[in-house]
Amino acid sequence: MCTVCGCGQGETKIEGGPEHTHAPSGFSYAPRHHHHHGHEHAHAPGLPPGRMVQIEQDILAKNNGYASANRKEWKARGLFAINLVSSPGSGKTTLLVESIKRLAGRHPLAVIEGDQQTSNDAERIRATGARAIQVNTGKGCHLDAHMVGHAFERLDLKAGGLLLIENVGNLVCPAEFDLGEAHKVVILSVTEGEDKPLKYPNMFAASDLMLLTKVDLLPHLSFDTAKCIEYARRVNPKIEVLQVSAKSGEGMDGWLAWLEQGVAAARG
Repeated sequence: MCTVCGCGQGETKIEGGPEHTHAPSGFSYAPRHHHHHGHEHAHAPGLPPGRMVQIEQDILAKNNGYASANRKEWKARGLFAINLVSSPGSGKTTLLVESIKRLAGRHPLAVIEGDQQTSNDAERIRATGARAIQVNTGKGCHLDAHMVGHAFERLDLKAGGLLLIENVGNLVCPAEFDLGEAHKVVILSVTEGEDKPLKYPNMFAASDLMLLTKVDLLPHLSFDTAKCIEYARRVNPKIEVLQVSAKSGEGMDGWLAWLEQGVAAARG
């Protein structure tokens, strides 16, 4: 079990290719077959608290080393990488599908899909014509930088492109793990409670942008948009907020403009 988040030690599977190919310049990936960012549970009997803290620090430090290598590689290629995080059912994949359709032909683009099981979401992405690779984390509840680095090796994304990473649906654990991305983007649907930023503050504190999705449903809900934004900014005063609907198209132009700005900055 992982001392950072308590998730299981599931077997990680990345679609296609050999288990190990090449690492980013100046960095060597260790061969991996399991999601093993730790073995002891945070409440393991007989494990002293000080030892648990040390293990957690070691896990995160190792992950940060892989994240730094990813970031260096992506910067050298002029890639704009974002990490999309949310609870299950927020509409991440639907938003990605619609965004990819609208961005068609503008930039090289690829997606890394994270889920515990199935390749359903990667198949939905590939149906748009975009490249996608599925990472199944098994019992693991988030992507880590090592997994993402291996997946990226198999994407062959051209320089100056857009790398979209859809994390495992979870508002807790992905907040702790840097993948090398330029930004975390937290997605919160209006079908969830407006108090989510207060309940899961680490995720909203770690994110640079909050996307409020499914806003076409607002007339049918009691969701308090202003209060949700207030709560998010109470946790993170600098967080940007965009309201979007992949179904109606509302707010999509603003979201795509945000992506375009990031791509341009990464190329520059």
